[in-house]
Amino acid sequence: MSRGTVYALVNQKGGTGKTQSTENIGIALANEGKRVLLVDLDPQGSLTISLGYPKTDDIPVTVTDIMSKVLQEVPLEPGEGIIHNKEGVDLLPANISLAGMEVSLVNVMARERILKEYLDSVKRDYDVVLIDCNPSLGMLTINAMTAADRLIIPMQAQYLSAKGLEALLQTVSKVKRQMNPGLKIDGILLTMVDGRTNYGKEISDLVRNVYGGKIRVYDTEIPHSVRAAEISAAGESIFRHDPKGKVAEAYRNLTKEVLKNAEIARKHSAFEL
Repeated sequence: MSRGTVYALVNQKGGTGKTQSTENIGIALANEGKRVLLVDLDPQGSLTISLGYPKTDDIPVTVTDIMSKVLQEVPLEPGEGIIHNKEGVDLLPANISLAGMEVSLVNVMARERILKEYLDSVKRDYDVVLIDCNPSLGMLTINAMTAADRLIIPMQAQYLSAKGLEALLQTVSKVKRQMNPGLKIDGILLTMVDGRTNYGKEISDLVRNVYGGKIRVYDTEIPHSVRAAEISAAGESIFRHDPKGKVAEAYRNLTKEVLKNAEIARKHSAFEL
């Protein structure tokens, strides 16, 4: 994995497992010895809460403050706003103030590049940065896509989720064309898959058949699990909450896929040079 590769986990639909996947891929990468920064880009602060910081309004410095300083061209202190989490990852937290930032970005020059400007200044300190996006295709998500090298698209194994993918892919194409020509989709991640039902298998097959020729669909699927649903309340990753369970095993396997894709991409770019 090249130094400071930035991944954004995007889907305009809520409840697709973006936050759970950001947290658990990040911590699985940290367990593999990678230096990881997680960025919460959702005003609900779900990633921040999931990592054990439930009182988001009490956090002194959040991503809102950092983006505001970038907007105003105010210098940042090294490591400003970054929390060192007990599970080995760093976090740039978020709270409801981020909703106001999205509104204020509308009238700003180069507004889609504010997050990129910040991440370009810190990503040399990390092997990988993972951005948990809010469930919309608004200015915050555009910022994440503009800053990202690669996208991970978590989606529930449901028919309506598959339909919603088209709007997302159109936005990705637009960002790639106008703002970030190097942007790639690392893969579509099927989440909350109920392997016991024919329906879950049908949706999985549908997504692989319709999109698999153009976009990688990860071999690993994240199974539906009550234990996984508990982790945000527990304030810890699946690796602490249920380390021997099927979801922890799935995220370990998924992380190996992500690392393998990164290695293939690195070799490919070296070959092109």
